[in-house]
Amino acid sequence: MKLAFLFPGQGSQKPGLLNDLPECAAVESVMETATESLNESVFNLHSKEALASTKAVQLSLLIAGVATFKAFEAEGVKPDFVAGHSIGAFGAAVAAGVIEFKDAVKIVKIRGELMERAFPEGYGMGVVLGMEINKLKSLVAYHFDKNYPVFVANQNALDQVTISGALPGIQKVLDDARENGARCASMLNVSTPSHCPLLASVSDALTEELHDIRFHLPVIPYAGNRKARLFSDPVDIRLDLAESVSSAVQWHDASTVLYEKGARLFIEMLPGTVLSRLAAKEFTDARVLSVAENGFEDCQFLVKRERLKG
Repeated sequence: MKLAFLFPGQGSQKPGLLNDLPECAAVESVMETATESLNESVFNLHSKEALASTKAVQLSLLIAGVATFKAFEAEGVKPDFVAGHSIGAFGAAVAAGVIEFKDAVKIVKIRGELMERAFPEGYGMGVVLGMEINKLKSLVAYHFDKNYPVFVANQNALDQVTISGALPGIQKVLDDARENGARCASMLNVSTPSHCPLLASVSDALTEELHDIRFHLPVIPYAGNRKARLFSDPVDIRLDLAESVSSAVQWHDASTVLYEKGARLFIEMLPGTVLSRLAAKEFTDARVLSVAENGFEDCQFLVKRERLKG
């Protein structure tokens, strides 16, 4: 049974999230490396007050995702595929062996700072459930205003699409979506207009920063954000990490590729549950778990049991 590890994106954070990590030497090593790289304790990042910062959120999610992966690795559990949603892609790249963890910490810190400076207030994201994407695109086009721009962003499932931009523009689209039959339309806990052209300058800056980082051939296949396929060329992964911040995440298609390549066991790293719930809904014959809901011990036990079955 092929195994895919999923690394969650922004919106999965919660106060104290780093306290939920498994207690083992591998996790301690990740925490120490991050603390040294940041020159401050990682536990400064996950308080309710700190998580008001995009930078702190993204660093916390990176650290939690990589630490969970390293805990599995220490128990001899290695996935056949990795994929990360938005900021989760950096954790997936570390797990795939493409970049070093300390380099990922450096870049994610810069990424968060750039995003905060680009749009410090008045911008964010929303999500629409139960509406076909082309109908949502029509609503976005109808309400588009250069003073309050809004864009279609990520397609997380066939019936779950996010929008991104200025808060007044987002609210107009959400209200109209509800009036036109959407099952749910609400704001997300995200304070930047991620995955839309407004962050093109951030992608450009990240492209330059990433050229100073050494990239390696992946030892585990990595599913990209911008294009729904597995990448084996470090150049493609570098581009995916840089440009996904201003491009829509094609998560539904990317996770479908993993399924089509044989993944029948999906495990979401801490602290997320959203990606595992999406996978459980889409791939009804697969086993889908999240460490947050099922626990680390139960997840690793299930993997080992299934692999013993062959």
